[in-house]
Amino acid sequence: MSHTKILTYFIDAVNYVSEHIADYAYQPGRDFTRKNKLPPEKLIPFLVTQGSGSTKNELTKAFDFSADHPSASAFTQQRAKLKPEGIAALFYRFNAALDSLHPDGKYRFIAADGTTFTYLSNEKFSSPEFFSKQGISYDGCYSIHAIATLDLETNTYTDCVLQPIKQKNEYGALAAIVDRHPIPDNSSLVFLADRGFCSYNNMAHVIERGQFFLFRSKDVLSKGLLHHIDLPPSDSFDIDLRLIIIRKQMKSRPLPDGYVRFVNHDTSFDFLEYGSSDYYVLPLRVVRFEISPGVFECLVTNLSRNDFPPETLKALYHRRWNEETSFRLLKYTIGLSKFHSSKAVFVLQEIWARLVFYNFVSAIINLAVLPHKTATKYSYKINFSSAVTICRKFLRSSPSDCSLDVFALLNRDLTPIRKNRQFPRLHTAHFRRPAYFLYRPA
Repeated sequence: MSHTKILTYFIDAVNYVSEHIADYAYQPGRDFTRKNKLPPEKLIPFLVTQGSGSTKNELTKAFDFSADHPSASAFTQQRAKLKPEGIAALFYRFNAALDSLHPDGKYRFIAADGTTFTYLSNEKFSSPEFFSKQGISYDGCYSIHAIATLDLETNTYTDCVLQPIKQKNEYGALAAIVDRHPIPDNSSLVFLADRGFCSYNNMAHVIERGQFFLFRSKDVLSKGLLHHIDLPPSDSFDIDLRLIIIRKQMKSRPLPDGYVRFVNHDTSFDFLEYGSSDYYVLPLRVVRFEISPGVFECLVTNLSRNDFPPETLKALYHRRWNEETSFRLLKYTIGLSKFHSSKAVFVLQEIWARLVFYNFVSAIINLAVLPHKTATKYSYKINFSSAVTICRKFLRSSPSDCSLDVFALLNRDLTPIRKNRQFPRLHTAHFRRPAYFLYRPA
C-alpha cells in the first residue's frame, strides 16, 4: 500500500470533523462561520503537525514561509473556538480507518499505562484540579494525567483518557477504555497492564466483554490481591483460582467453592452493588516465575494455559514496556513536553493532536519495506526521530501534489536493534519541569 493512502485516511478524518464542526464548537452556528485564513480544515492539521518551536515559527514553517501566513494571535482565536473533543473525534476516526491495515491474528495485544504531562499555567487559565502540589517543584505546576492503550503489533495508540491530576483514577480509566474499545471480528483483545491497574473491577470488565487480560500483581509475600490465599510452597507455580466477590457480610449464606473476597464501599466493583447479598465469581489463573536470582513476579490472567504457557506469558508481559518507550517518544521526540499555551483546554487539544500524529508516523513506518542487508551483526529499524521530521513535512502536503519520496528518505536512516539491553531507571526521571515559552528552538 502507498503512503499516500495513509495521508488520504487522515484528510478524510479531518474533513469529517470539519463537516461536523458545529458538534465540536463552543458556539455552534457562530464559530467557524466567517471566512478565515484558518478554517477547521487548516486549523486541525496544523495542531497535529505543530512542533516544539514557538507558535510564530511553527506557523511560518507550516505555511511554507509565505508572507501571508496567519498570525499567532489569529491562530489562538481560532483554536479557542474548538473543543478538545474535536481533536479526539479526529483521533478515533483516523484509528477506525487504520484498523483496515491491522495484520490478521487470533489475538491483539493492547498495553495500558499512564503518564503525566506538566505545563506552566496559573489559576486564571487552569482550574485548581490541574494544580500539582508545590512539593513537586518550587512553585508547583499544572498537570494532566493520561491513561492510554497501545496496540503492540502496530505501535499505535487505540484509546486515551485524560484526567486533571487531582482527579487521577487509573482504575476507572481502564474500565472505561475496556467498555468502549472496539472488538475486531476475527480477533480477541488481550489487555496488558502493570499492578497499578490490577483490580477485581478491571478484571470483571474485561471478562464481561468476553476478552482477556494479563495483569502484574503484587507478589504473594506482599499484602496485595493474592494475600491470604493458600498457594503452592514452590517458588514458581501456575495455578487456577476462583474468587467469590461479596459486598455484604452475612454469617449464613450459601456460597460456591472458592476464596471469598469482601469488597467494601470505598472500592469500585461495578457488577455487584454494595450491600447486595448476591456474589460474583471471578475465575483467575496465577503464574509466578523468577526474573532474576531470588526475585519473583506474579501475573494474573484468564488466558488459556495451552496457548500461553508461563514462558510465553513472561515474554508477552515484557512487551508491555513498549508503551513506556512510546511515552518517551511522544514527549521528547514528537514534542509533548513543550506546550504552546497555559490554558488547560488548549493543552488537552495538543495532547490529542500529538496522539494522532504519533499514530500517523507509526502507520507510515509499518508500511516501509527495509532494505535487505546480509552479514550484519544486528537487525535494523527505521529511526523514529527522522520519521517524525519526514512525516511532518509529508502531512503538510496533499496527495495530488506531494513529490516527497517518503520511503526512500526513511530507509536512509536506520538504527540497529540491540536486544536484552537494560539500564537502571533514573530516580530523577519522574518529573521534568516544563520549559518556559521563551526557551524554544527556532
